[in-house]
Amino acid sequence: MSDTSSQQRGKVYLIGAGPGDPGLITLRGVECLRRADVVLYDYLVNARILEHARGDAELICLGKHGRTRIWSQQEINEALVCLAREGKIVARLKGGDPAVFARGAEEIETLVQADIPFEIVPGITAALAAGSYAGIPITHREYASAVALVTGHEDADKDSPAIDYKALAAFSGTLVFYMGITTARIWTKELLDAGKSPDTPVAIIRHCSLPDQQRVSCTLGEVVETLESRNIRPPTIIVVGQVATLVGTFSWFEKRPLFGQRILVTRPRGQTHKLAELLEELGAEAVIQPAIEISEPADWQPVDEAIKTLSSFDWLVFSSSNGVRYFIDRLLATGLDVRALGGIKLAAIGPGTADELSRYHLNVDLQPSEFRAESLAAELAPLANGKRFLLARASRGREVLADEITSGGGAVTQIVVYDSINVDSPDSDIAADLAAGKIHWVTVTSSAIARSLASMFGSKLSKTRLASISPITSTTLRECGSEPAVEATEYTMAGVARAIEQHIQNGSSPPDSCH
Repeated sequence: MSDTSSQQRGKVYLIGAGPGDPGLITLRGVECLRRADVVLYDYLVNARILEHARGDAELICLGKHGRTRIWSQQEINEALVCLAREGKIVARLKGGDPAVFARGAEEIETLVQADIPFEIVPGITAALAAGSYAGIPITHREYASAVALVTGHEDADKDSPAIDYKALAAFSGTLVFYMGITTARIWTKELLDAGKSPDTPVAIIRHCSLPDQQRVSCTLGEVVETLESRNIRPPTIIVVGQVATLVGTFSWFEKRPLFGQRILVTRPRGQTHKLAELLEELGAEAVIQPAIEISEPADWQPVDEAIKTLSSFDWLVFSSSNGVRYFIDRLLATGLDVRALGGIKLAAIGPGTADELSRYHLNVDLQPSEFRAESLAAELAPLANGKRFLLARASRGREVLADEITSGGGAVTQIVVYDSINVDSPDSDIAADLAAGKIHWVTVTSSAIARSLASMFGSKLSKTRLASISPITSTTLRECGSEPAVEATEYTMAGVARAIEQHIQNGSSPPDSCH
């Protein structure tokens, strides 16, 4: 068939999203996800992985237990074919590995029969992740030289069970059961009846590789009682064999300082990664809910006029990394380059803003030791007399910088280089989790974000703890009726993460509703 015909049919990528940790998707998986026009994803796929999709890609969740109807396998198969025949590039995101208890074979068979081009991108399956994340080496030279991956939930339409429990009971290696919670009474009885010792060690791992990962140890004879008494629900994997006695032996994942914490990151979309990565490195689950949106100004004319007269200014002052990015990008869009700034001194409010300037190979001439507008104003004021200052700013914000420079005898021109607006309403799932006390922390990294959060969530903010980036932001939170639990001593993203970490290390616990 011709290439043109192939392009018209589109293509399907069956991508393994891994066991839960968004960092465990493969590079190839990310590459294919970025190409997709449409993403069909299982509800167990970590939402952070969807950030790799194109901004204009259509994202379709295939249902979530208890909230939306779950698509049947037939519906999924038909959608894959239909979308590909429309010429779309389709990413089918599946938890774990597409070929391990994920019904990937059924989807592949459908694509083959429909003559749809496809590619299978392997993922890390939960049995393998358990060794790294739950501290259980599923192979061990003393205890297990073989592994069997077993489904606890066979196709109900089969004439007879395909699992040979007698062979599994005699198997000397490790047994790893997938989807074994609801059928535990059946498969444990089959193993015991086939001669497997009731004293065989078992480890139950729920939410493997996620910040709320749980590990429970018991024996084969105690599995059903343990599951019921502790009300353990899917998704889990269950490791059966002598290696289960080593559970936690190689543990590192659960020892990280923010393990078990769910933290809401509220920065504008596209600017969440730095803080989210800092928190995740410390063991937290970063949940993304922007409180404000950043966009270019409605009218570029004042900025363009300032760019034309850059040589008349002595100082160009930036109070945010957003200001740097929007101003420099506009400068370049007019046909100029950074040489236009050759005769101007640059001031930045803090290291984040200075780092953004460095991306354009520009070094700052002044950065205050304390990263806030008052400190920047205090250091510029003695230099202000008789000088002209250009302030690149947001559409809203305090006037302290302009007022202090003017008081010092400087002439100030302010230009709005980006608009900042509130997000009207949060994601419904996030709002429900916050109201239920299932989010332990909310990061507040500006006064604008503080006000927007108060508008979005109101009294529900009392169900969580607030981490403020600075005294100014804390004041705004109090004006809005909320008291911050911690305040960063260094007014940066790293400072916010460090403040939360120190709070927890000092023995303070989240609100009762978060337990």
